[in-house]
Amino acid sequence: MEIDHKTLEITIDDNSGIPIWLQLRNRLIYLITSGQFAEGDKLATVRELAVDLGINYNTVSKVYQDIERDGYIVSYRGKGTFVSDAYLKNEGAAENEADSLVDDFIRQCHELGIPRKDITSLVERRLQESNAL
Repeated sequence: MEIDHKTLEITIDDNSGIPIWLQLRNRLIYLITSGQFAEGDKLATVRELAVDLGINYNTVSKVYQDIERDGYIVSYRGKGTFVSDAYLKNEGAAENEADSLVDDFIRQCHELGIPRKDITSLVERRLQESNAL
């Protein structure tokens, strides 16, 4: 008996300036942590999702591997990819989409070599600039 996969409510904005893989990752994590996907729900295959969204297979594969490593999904060879709640057991796991975005931002700052002490002032400066818009 084949299990139908859960339909994903995902749109990719090519003009947002946010990398496609990050948009997809954040949206999947949000759908899982918000409860829109329940533990055990089957997701589309990498190939199906790539075709549905019109993005590269490798991009989807990278995202699936990334969120599987973080405990949001689990893949079973020959059966498919399913939502998991293992992320809840991870030390310091993101509790919601905002936490996940902040975690990604901090990680990216570290990758760019931005010192920890400068991250807060960077955010505060951007918040002040966005209020002027």
